[in-house]
Amino acid sequence: MSALRFQLLDARAELPRRAHDGDAGLDLRALDGGSISPGERLRVGTGLAVAIPEGWAGLVLPRSGLASRHGVTVANAPGLIDSGYRGELQVLLINLDPGERFDFAAGERIAQLVVVEAMGVEPALVDDLGATERGEAGFGSSGRS
Repeated sequence: MSALRFQLLDARAELPRRAHDGDAGLDLRALDGGSISPGERLRVGTGLAVAIPEGWAGLVLPRSGLASRHGVTVANAPGLIDSGYRGELQVLLINLDPGERFDFAAGERIAQLVVVEAMGVEPALVDDLGATERGEAGFGSSGRS
């Protein structure tokens, strides 16, 4: 994939960037500051639009520091950006902390964008999926350690 094209929808918006060389995620920043009370959800604009190339998808993921320090995460994680979407990138944050309000400033990093290849598939109904070693073993099937 070549350059990922962004459009500034607001002069205050910042082009996403990686915090460290080699990071997978591009940091998304809040266009405006705000507050999220315990248990509350808030849609936060970034002031950006992006052109995800066809055959690829954008995933909006939580920032681990916000989740561990403040209980703030992305409510629909991962948020999915399809290649045909050209509207503003918005992040649906939720405050899972039971007692503390989360205040954030304009320009604060609130989520990260990871772009992944999205294989085009067509659903097909079959009578048998084929056997695997794991089979139907699901939740907890691999144990705790």
